[in-house]
Amino acid sequence: MTFNKDKYSNDLKLNFQSYALITEASWKLIENIVEFQFLKKGGILLNNGQIAKEIHFICKGALRAYITDNEGNIYNKNIFLEGSFAGSKVSLLQQTPSDFTIEALEDCILIAINYKKYRELINQNDDLKNYYIAYLEKNWVIEKEQREISLVMQNATERYLNLLAKHPDISHRIPLLHIASHLGITPTQLSRIRKSLDK
Repeated sequence: MTFNKDKYSNDLKLNFQSYALITEASWKLIENIVEFQFLKKGGILLNNGQIAKEIHFICKGALRAYITDNEGNIYNKNIFLEGSFAGSKVSLLQQTPSDFTIEALEDCILIAINYKKYRELINQNDDLKNYYIAYLEKNWVIEKEQREISLVMQNATERYLNLLAKHPDISHRIPLLHIASHLGITPTQLSRIRKSLDK
């Protein structure tokens, strides 16, 4: 598959720079530890029980992280779209088996970052360390807390509208059952919400 590597590499660079000022020298170091990957719809990026070695920047496409319980029931933990990173943070940090699976919901173009080498660069370069701290604070602390609060304080309609505000085309790209699971509701409840909003 052919695609514009320069564009997607620049998208990753802009992501870094949206959190901290990155020098050209540091960016060159990052470019040395990344590789482009293509994952077809239905493909598995990370299996439950697998130890993560890379974190993936999504250039194009959508993925979901899901958990399977002992009875075989599946719950979507998260949906990842363009411009975000997908991976098991706990598995990467602790080098322990992932508790969930990451599956492509669309054909995906990804940039894989070798996490071990990435951590070495963070320890050696203050600008990359600043990026890492800012990214953690926004995505692992602030947004995680906001999501947890929204599940308790907001009703399902409000959560769906917030999701649409961030990703207006999500309902045209991702099956509604996955969106419903992500919102913590049933597909039937989501259908009712969508019908009421269409009136």
